[in-house]
Amino acid sequence: MKVGITCYPTYGGSGAVATELGIALAARGHEVHFISYEHPFRLPHFLPRVFFHEVSIGNYPLFEYPPYDLALAVRMHDVVLSQGLDLLHVHYAIPHATSAWIAKEMLREQGRRLPVVTTLHGTDITIVGQDHSYQAITRFSIERSDRITAVSQWLKDETIQAFGCSNHRIDVVPNFVDPTIFDRTRHGEGLHQELGGGRPVLMHISNFRPVKRVRDVVRAFAKVRAARPAVLVMVGDGPDRHAAEEEARTLGIAGDVRCLGKIDFVAPLLAAADLYISASESESFGLSALEALASGVPVVGSRVGGLPEVIRDGVTGALVPLGDTDAMAAAALRLLEPAPWAAASAAAAADARARFATHDVVARYEALYAEALAPGG
Repeated sequence: MKVGITCYPTYGGSGAVATELGIALAARGHEVHFISYEHPFRLPHFLPRVFFHEVSIGNYPLFEYPPYDLALAVRMHDVVLSQGLDLLHVHYAIPHATSAWIAKEMLREQGRRLPVVTTLHGTDITIVGQDHSYQAITRFSIERSDRITAVSQWLKDETIQAFGCSNHRIDVVPNFVDPTIFDRTRHGEGLHQELGGGRPVLMHISNFRPVKRVRDVVRAFAKVRAARPAVLVMVGDGPDRHAAEEEARTLGIAGDVRCLGKIDFVAPLLAAADLYISASESESFGLSALEALASGVPVVGSRVGGLPEVIRDGVTGALVPLGDTDAMAAAALRLLEPAPWAAASAAAAADARARFATHDVVARYEALYAEALAPGG
């Protein structure tokens, strides 16, 4: 198949998953064309059967805000025709599914059928799509897709509740992880020693948006640090990074908190961690948490959204009430004990491989593509 993929190319779970999906499809013999305004951050500069098509946005005095959605639709239309694409797979309803529908209609007028698969990741449904300004077009774009997927059962239910799409089939296809990459046995102890100096390493990876509640991560770590030596490694960047660093200074633990900024390849870092902390107030899935689990790192997270579908409470980590930093710290201290940590680490790696391995999840997308491409599909 020749598959066009559109995603946000910047840091975040949806862009990472879309890019990894394209790479996996190409490895399985398909031809993949990424269509976006920028090179996806997890996409190497060259891979066999992988191509990138940049969306050019004109800057005209007439437009205070250049219409990216229209420019994207035109680029989709052009790439489908020039490259002979079989279908488009868009990640995020707004504006990608809308642009895909426009391209599909343009092609229909030319006698060309173009199936569109839309994957919902979360913010497009829980925040943007429920804004009154976008709600109608979000619902329209979802319902005009040939196949719809959501990354968790929670997100599927949220979509139906918010938009009333109960008459439309939504398949739950989870995010996935490559167990050959996120494998702590591939990496030595050197980085763990470098980061922790012999102390346990707690880790958090995110885009530091307010929804990630990074101050809660620092506050929970402060309680852990009061009970035993440890370090906190924070990876990523965003609007609340300064707040996290300021919180660490206020609590007197800045010397044990390391903010590393944006890092594309996090597998070696996760392999050097002992525990992963997520304090998010909303997670439709939790890709970083899954990558931690696959690396044999137990996860302590908020009991919100799709995280309970990823973390097995009491087995591969712990789920605590949102905002309860005392409970988060207590769970972390329990899991850092040698016997509980060894059991949770082994269970985490095994469970991630059993339920979320790349090979199995990508095969489910291939089956959906085949359905969409079938006559009458």
